[in-house]
Amino acid sequence: MKLAILGAFVFGLCCVSTAGAADQTLTPQQQRMRDCNAQATAKTIKGDERKTYMSACLKGQDAAKEKGVTPQQQKMRECNAKATEQSLKGDDRKKFMSACLKKSA
Repeated sequence: MKLAILGAFVFGLCCVSTAGAADQTLTPQQQRMRDCNAQATAKTIKGDERKTYMSACLKGQDAAKEKGVTPQQQKMRECNAKATEQSLKGDDRKKFMSACLKKSA
């Protein structure tokens, strides 16, 4: 009787240890999710910017691609940021953006 109980106990331990090992094997998507999440955390990205970063990362888009903006795009971003800082709207914003973009042209 003791031998049967001991055998069942050992069998149970084997099953539990095998199930635990199976849980640690990640699918490629799970691994990508883990990696992207770690990168976003390391960069201290939060909120909507984190959502955008995670989406691009999970799709396999490289962060370096986003850094490769054209000079015109960079100029647009800078002028847009200045216009937002000044709370410009409507025609005033259009005039400001036009003048700002022509300055460095």
